[in-house]
Amino acid sequence: MKNCIAPVVILSALIACGSVHAQGTAADYARAYALPTKYRKAVFYNNVRPSWMQETHKFWYVRNTPDGEKYVIVDADKADRVAMPDTMQQRILAERNRPRPKEEYWGTTFDERIGDSIPSPDGQKIAFVKGNNVYVKFKATGVEKALSMDGSLNEYYSAHLSWSPDSKKVATMKFRPVEKHYIYFVESSPADQLQPKLHQREYPKAGDALPTRTPVIFNVETGQQLIASNELFPHQFEVSGLDWAPDSKSLLFEYNQRGHQVYRVLSFSAENGAVKTIIEDTSNTFVNYVRHFRHDTEDGKEIIWMSERDNYNHLYLFNRETGKLEKQITKGPWYVRQVIDVDEPSRTIYFAASGMNKGEDPYFVHYYRIHFDGSGLVALTPEVGNHEAYFSRDNKFLVDTWSQVDVAPKAVLRESNAGKVVMPLEETDITQLQAAGWRAPEQFVAKGRDGKTDIYGVIFRPSNFDPNKKYPVLEYVYAGPGDAYTPKDFMPIWWYHQTIAELGFIVVQADGMGTSYRGKDYESIIYKNLKDAGFPDRIAWIKAAAQKYPYMDIDRVGIFGGSAGGQEAMAAVLFHPDFYKAAYAGCGCHDNRMDKIWWNEQWMGYPVDSSYVACSNVENAKLLTRPLMLMVGEMDDNVDPSTTYQVVNALIKAGKNFDLLVVPGSNHTLGGPFGDHKRFDFFTKHLLGVDPPAWDQIDYGTTK
Repeated sequence: MKNCIAPVVILSALIACGSVHAQGTAADYARAYALPTKYRKAVFYNNVRPSWMQETHKFWYVRNTPDGEKYVIVDADKADRVAMPDTMQQRILAERNRPRPKEEYWGTTFDERIGDSIPSPDGQKIAFVKGNNVYVKFKATGVEKALSMDGSLNEYYSAHLSWSPDSKKVATMKFRPVEKHYIYFVESSPADQLQPKLHQREYPKAGDALPTRTPVIFNVETGQQLIASNELFPHQFEVSGLDWAPDSKSLLFEYNQRGHQVYRVLSFSAENGAVKTIIEDTSNTFVNYVRHFRHDTEDGKEIIWMSERDNYNHLYLFNRETGKLEKQITKGPWYVRQVIDVDEPSRTIYFAASGMNKGEDPYFVHYYRIHFDGSGLVALTPEVGNHEAYFSRDNKFLVDTWSQVDVAPKAVLRESNAGKVVMPLEETDITQLQAAGWRAPEQFVAKGRDGKTDIYGVIFRPSNFDPNKKYPVLEYVYAGPGDAYTPKDFMPIWWYHQTIAELGFIVVQADGMGTSYRGKDYESIIYKNLKDAGFPDRIAWIKAAAQKYPYMDIDRVGIFGGSAGGQEAMAAVLFHPDFYKAAYAGCGCHDNRMDKIWWNEQWMGYPVDSSYVACSNVENAKLLTRPLMLMVGEMDDNVDPSTTYQVVNALIKAGKNFDLLVVPGSNHTLGGPFGDHKRFDFFTKHLLGVDPPAWDQIDYGTTK
């Protein structure tokens, strides 16, 4: 009897999981690998990236035509487009192909004692640092004068010097260093030798000691030294800037308090050494200091300041001398994303913002201009979509491109007075893309955890989608915080989403609470609680999508991501195992005490406390009950690889089964092509419920 029942039970299970539909086959893999090349070659007249030609109203860009790339020059004044001369094209190609200097590592700090000699504005003197002290050399006589003599190895003067406009004073910082924190890597398989190599990177982590800076002003003529008293900048994360007033009577500097709950613009008097607050932002959670923008007017009378002080990110006009708020320039339940330029003669600000248009995706970026007094707000890019603008040097014209994930890009030339279209540039042709079987992602909106707040996301389906099938759901996660991450622009193919969807998945991504641009209250939900990661919102969103689309099988939901997304992917199966059934976590920050200081103290605060423990995947590894694959690059200098090894150690001690992928030579990635394939296989096995095809049975096309 048992022998008769068992096959029926097995067949029922197969039908329930959809494997009878042959998802996850070698043919599905081959199609996934073929899509990037297939789709990218089928789109034309897109990706307009103009380059304005210095101070002129001319710009060039590359047209992506069916006959290849065509270089063109546009004269905005004449509304005319012509082919670029061959000689100019050759120069541009040579410049584009020129080797670029290696970018400095993000964590590298430079020796404050090293810097160029700085000539005074009147050209009569040179200021420099020698032997940890500040000197001035008089050009007429060659005489050197020591302005300080108390500099030492343990507390020295920075070589980043700033002359007053009247050439009578020199400002700098007195710098007290701390012992540097390094992380180490073993490069197992270097290209130039058999034996491994040991590398190190400077890498301050949450809770580490930080250097201190104290502004100092020297009067060159009298020898007087004014040292700023630190009552208003005592617990430093950073003290930066030495910006003189035009009258040379004071300078401004900025103070970011450790823990990021106070941020000040401070004035330092060059006459009596007094320090006073000009602008102050405070918060019970965090001041999002990366959102700040400051513009000091040339006359020294006003400051334009950007801040989230009223929950949304807006522009404010302050009196530079008194610190009095003269005007909130922008206001409302929307978000200033970027200041493009400040035109002082016309007292006009050009800026990008999102959320101003009711009934539109609040993440869509548009461009505007407004006067210093808050009047004259003009929308320059009114069409529905996510815009990117490129302004001429004098802001008279802008090239505007816009799209949506399911709407192909358009590009036009506009004048910046009212946003009037001067001439069309390009309209993307996707007819061949559609003929190739491209399926547009779907923009989807549903309520979040509170049943009131709209959560915006996208849904990707395989190109051979069949609504009569049941599809497991994969969430691609990067919840930051610090930004919004769900795709908003048109792309022929979103690699991480569409390729794996081809195997037989519905792939989704959404921005829940804890991400940016919906107001500070929306983002602050993750303060000291990064493990929240917007999960309650995205789970509600996925459930709402499945209610509308029953072919989405939310009994089989997986999740994957890298970096913060890797931390969040593992957290999903630790803290929400009833919903998430499998996770791929690449290069994750699995314990915020192990990661870089500027990221983690911003969201988790200072000092390091029990909240760091509560949010740690390492500390909570014992909760694992679902399939998990961890990926780490041995040369990851963004997130310390040791945080992955520590979570591995915790899992081993807890007796948990999991998969580990270590990629030799890899930096901060999801594992590259090898990691992609392993991720495909992992979810094919654990969510589709079938054995993945042998690698040598797959037709990789041009990707192998």
